[in-house]
Amino acid sequence: MEAWRGKAHALKQRQVLTFFVLMGIAQGASEPGRYSVAEETESGSFVANVLKDLGLEVGELAARGAQIISKGKKIGLRLDRQTGDLLLSEKLDREALCGPTEPCVLPLQVLLEKPLQFFQAELRIRDINDHSPVFLDKEIILKIPESLSPGTTFLIEGAQDSDIGSNGLQNYTISPNFHFHLKLQASPDGMMLPPQLVLDKALDREEEAEIRLILTALDGGTPSRSGTALVRIEVLDINDNAPEFTQMLYEVQVPENSPVGSQVATVLARDLDDGAYGEISYVFSQASEDVRKTFQIKEKSGELILNQELDFESIKTYTVTIQATDGGGLSGSCVVHVQVMDLNDNPPELTISTLITQIPENSEETVVAVFSVSDPDSGDNGRIVCSIQDDVPFFLKPSVENFYTLVANAALDREARAQYTITITISDLGTPRLQSQHNVTVHVSDVNDNAPTFSQALYTLFVLENNSPALHIGSVSASDRDAGTNAQLTYSLLTQDQQVDVGALVALDAASGQLFALRALDYETLRAFEFGVRASDGGSPALSGEARVRVVLRDANDHAPRVLYPPRNGSAAGACPELVPRGAEAGYVVSKVVAVDGDSGRNAWLSYELLQATEPGLFGVWAHSGEVRTARPVSERDAPQQRLLVQVRDHGEPPLSASVALHVLLVDGFSQPYLPRPDAPEGQAGQAGQAGVGGLGGEAGQAEALTVSLVVALAAVSSLFLASVLALVAARLCGRGGAGAGAVAVGSGCGVSVAEGRFFPAGAGCGGVGPLVDVGGAGTLSQSYQYEVCVSGGSGTGEFKFMKPIIPSLLVHDSVRVDEANPSFRDSFEYN
Repeated sequence: MEAWRGKAHALKQRQVLTFFVLMGIAQGASEPGRYSVAEETESGSFVANVLKDLGLEVGELAARGAQIISKGKKIGLRLDRQTGDLLLSEKLDREALCGPTEPCVLPLQVLLEKPLQFFQAELRIRDINDHSPVFLDKEIILKIPESLSPGTTFLIEGAQDSDIGSNGLQNYTISPNFHFHLKLQASPDGMMLPPQLVLDKALDREEEAEIRLILTALDGGTPSRSGTALVRIEVLDINDNAPEFTQMLYEVQVPENSPVGSQVATVLARDLDDGAYGEISYVFSQASEDVRKTFQIKEKSGELILNQELDFESIKTYTVTIQATDGGGLSGSCVVHVQVMDLNDNPPELTISTLITQIPENSEETVVAVFSVSDPDSGDNGRIVCSIQDDVPFFLKPSVENFYTLVANAALDREARAQYTITITISDLGTPRLQSQHNVTVHVSDVNDNAPTFSQALYTLFVLENNSPALHIGSVSASDRDAGTNAQLTYSLLTQDQQVDVGALVALDAASGQLFALRALDYETLRAFEFGVRASDGGSPALSGEARVRVVLRDANDHAPRVLYPPRNGSAAGACPELVPRGAEAGYVVSKVVAVDGDSGRNAWLSYELLQATEPGLFGVWAHSGEVRTARPVSERDAPQQRLLVQVRDHGEPPLSASVALHVLLVDGFSQPYLPRPDAPEGQAGQAGQAGVGGLGGEAGQAEALTVSLVVALAAVSSLFLASVLALVAARLCGRGGAGAGAVAVGSGCGVSVAEGRFFPAGAGCGGVGPLVDVGGAGTLSQSYQYEVCVSGGSGTGEFKFMKPIIPSLLVHDSVRVDEANPSFRDSFEYN
């Protein structure tokens, strides 16, 4: 019968009920909320409103992430977070959830996540009359000897009803007959015992060999439900001894891992009758469905055999009633109590209630997961130890009963580690220990806590001048340890505090950091410039980093050498050439070519080379200084007019050059300081002769006559000049306290007039600084110069020293001095 079949199921539920009762006790501080609902109520039906019991307002349930948690068997409930209504999500079957246990009270919890808080509650499921009494055997066979006297009772297998209380089995009836009536009894706890059939009238097999009766079982529900079975009575011949068992109670212990087919126990009954009345057969009596599935009895031997595997966690004990019946229909019974021994055959189980798989970095004490652990084994086999690995910044925090929270114990840094896999290990204390593991993966979400950093604090870029516009001249690169939008960088120029307008020179690509020149750069105008760049990320608020960029221009050979001296104006050079005495020795400095180059470095390294000369081998040019010197002594055979073509070349790639022509006149000493070029016109030659020494002049072809005339004129003029000088010296001595040796005036047209004596180097036979020679007017120099001249009355070739101009309105590249050991003269003027 179903009522008896539910007993074993009730035992299976006690452990779960005990767990939830203890959980309610552990809550401690508050009385659990109690709610009730009738079984089989339609899904979506209202059960209760939990807001008042929780002390919360409308809307707080949703904000705090409220949820219903049940342990063990799932309860079909759902919580409306907006209204606080507790609703059914499915029909509830009290018999499936609680079996025969009354009252049927299931513990549940309301979990609030923010902050973490538990509330205990109970749901009572009220029974309704939804099951009819059922006879497991639809036909009950009784073999009754005809010799039995009235009043003899026969135990009949009763019906089973899954309902309880008033809805359970309440009564039996039997169809009307002349031989039997029912005897009903109730147990001390109010449960209906199996009925007994009482013989009212002796049977006569000869009159009626078989009697058929209808046995009806009734419950107490409204309306009442019923079930029937056929009782078939076979009238037997007389048998006066019933079988008797050697033990009325057998107690055995069987490990739950016993193999199928193994022998559990053996029962033994004896019958004193002989023949067929002494032959005993064994069958189950009043056996539940679980017993019939789990065990089988061998009819002849009485061996109780295991028919399927035992499970301590499902059913811990079995009560098996075995009936022994002889051939005459008499029977006896015994009870076999089977105790299932628990083995550690169930690993611990973990149930996650709340799981947060992504948490922001820099957050502390963050709850990652809420979970519970359980083990259906008993004793040490069901005691659980929970742990995680040591190399993660998380810890387990015990909560109520077997609940734990997984919490981050420190602020996490995504840049150090972006993901954690936490292995939760749960182990029981049985022998051998069983354990299970559950991996929880936590992703650390990024927070914009890292500013961009450039790979270099200072970038130095080298750019060749005269570049094309939009030329890529280099790149800057920054990195950000953050991720996603927080690591998306934008580059920009820093324009404040710049010495030049950087925005007009370069452009910076905001996405790639590439730098481009906006226009052609000129090394000679701007050799280097420096500016700042900034990299900003896309976070909120945005962070940035800065670096400096120095752009250094490289010189290109884009300027040819420029000659400063001698001037490249041909008419000026032809009017006043360089003068070289015929007695000049090798190494005599004729002039110096002065040139400059707008470039720098190798592009401005200049070298000088003599390309052409009227007399090859007579003159040479120093490659590095540009000085033009005589390569050998000047001879009488050399032409009086010399033209030198000097080339100035830089060392760029490709090299650039410039050339200049230098005109040189060879003169016989400085008595005839200026001779007209042979190709000069006659008028110019006559004018030069009149400006000569003592006003003498003549044709170039009459050299000998000119010499005689010059000597006569020089003697006459020298006498007059000496007298004049003596008079002038006497007058000056009175005013200055010193005497000058004489004065020489160089008149216009580069003519020279000598008053007295000869030219000597300064300091050679002269005391102090000599008189001044004034050169000015319309010669090759555009302004007046004054030079120191030492005049001597001795014989010999006259020499003079050129000095720096007193008013330096012109650039003088070099002064040429004549030292005492080398009386040759050098001139090195620079003309504008």
